[in-house]
Amino acid sequence: MEKLLKKTVVDVLDFPKKGIIFKDLTPVLKDKKVFKKLIDVLYKRYKTRKIDKVVCVEARGFLIGAPLAYKLGAGLVPVRKPGKLPRDRFKIEYALEYGTDALEIHKDAIDKGDRVLLLDDVLATGGTVAAVISLLENFDCKLEEVAFVMELDFLKGRKKLGKNKVFSVVHY
Repeated sequence: MEKLLKKTVVDVLDFPKKGIIFKDLTPVLKDKKVFKKLIDVLYKRYKTRKIDKVVCVEARGFLIGAPLAYKLGAGLVPVRKPGKLPRDRFKIEYALEYGTDALEIHKDAIDKGDRVLLLDDVLATGGTVAAVISLLENFDCKLEEVAFVMELDFLKGRKKLGKNKVFSVVHY
C-alpha cells in the first residue's frame, strides 16, 4: 500500500505558502481502486478492536474517517473549526507556527467507556492532533490509536502525541 500511495499522492510545490511541499491526497480519493485499498488497509487494522467512535479532524480527515467508520460499524465524530458545531461543545485553542487556531467537539459526542480511533489525513508537526487529544481528555473514553494516511517523519510530529499509539499508512 505504501508504494501505491507514494505513486498516487501528488506533491504540490509552494502550497499553501512558498517553501512548502504539500502532499495532495485528492488523487487517492478520485481513484476508486486506490481509495478502496486505503480504506481496506485501515479496516483490516481496526476491525477486531471494537471501535465505537472514529474521531476525525476537519476537513480531509472526514473523507477517510466516514467510510472507515461505516465499515467498522462505528459512529463518526467530527472535530471542527469554531462556529461549525451547533450544540454545547468543548473548545481548545492551540499554537501554530504563525499564530493560533481552535477546534471544537460536541460535549455529547463520546459516551463513557467508548473505544476511540482518532484519524486524520496527515501527521506533520502534530499540533492539531495533539489539540484533539487534549479535547478527548474531556471524555471518559479509551483512545485506542491515532491513525494517519501519511506521516511527514522529518517534522517529528509524533513527539507531540505523547505515549499514544500512532499508526501511519505511509511515511515520507
